[in-house]
Amino acid sequence: MTNKERRDRQLPYISDNEVFEEQKRARRLTQELNTADRSDFDRISEIVKELLGKSDGAFINPPFYCDYGTHIEVGKNFFANYNCTILDVAKVIIGDNCQMAPNVAIYTAGHPVHPDTRNTAYEYGIEVTIGDNVWIGGNTVICPGVHIGSNTVIGAGSVVTKDIPEWVIAAGNPCRVIRKITEEDRKYYFRDRAFDEEAWTEVERILNEK
Repeated sequence: MTNKERRDRQLPYISDNEVFEEQKRARRLTQELNTADRSDFDRISEIVKELLGKSDGAFINPPFYCDYGTHIEVGKNFFANYNCTILDVAKVIIGDNCQMAPNVAIYTAGHPVHPDTRNTAYEYGIEVTIGDNVWIGGNTVICPGVHIGSNTVIGAGSVVTKDIPEWVIAAGNPCRVIRKITEEDRKYYFRDRAFDEEAWTEVERILNEK
């Protein structure tokens, strides 16, 4: 097998010239994205659509960094805030209506633990998947092989090393489940602060239209 084939099968591989050549497209497009007029939302959206392997109405606030882009698949209404990094050696698959706060990092890439094997230049990529309606807090790191379930919130500053189930709030280093998200949470916008009557009327209107 070529190193590209090994990489795509999530086997140990070496970044040879063929691999580096494939990365050039992403470097060109991220350079365009990160130097674009920040007020030109249409142009930013166009670059994001060209960069990612699959997207539907995605928007990324530059700067943004990735290895390939083509290995990133996002659903409807994806939003990533400033300084997001996705090392997409393996697939990164993200569902609909997902939001990422600033400085989120998703790593599919890794290296052997033992220095002897690590110094052979072999590395690997293990797929990361994130469900629908997930909110990732700022400065979160998501490690290779992690699956995050739908409708979950990951608190700021988390280091996610293991799978997180759906419908929970999880946070910490290492990230762990804090509690379930329940129907009671619907009426609050921050901790114990409930939506005021004016805003809640609008919330209900929006929800009823869906």
